[in-house]
Amino acid sequence: MNKVLFMLLSFVVVAQAQAAKPCEELKGEISAKLDGKGVKNYVLEIVPVEQETDKKIVGACDAGKMKITYVRQ
Repeated sequence: MNKVLFMLLSFVVVAQAQAAKPCEELKGEISAKLDGKGVKNYVLEIVPVEQETDKKIVGACDAGKMKITYVRQ
């Protein structure tokens, strides 16, 4: 029970820290990870959190006001 609670709390802390990052910084980190895994021909886009999208959401930034979407071309 304590391990599950610890993992849940850790996830919340990491998610909040990620959302607090500036969007360009987080976008750069995500891009570096994708490049490191050999992913090619993709587009990361920063959009308002309210904007509807069918693209995959890969991050949140600017205190949760914006999201980063991913689409492979």
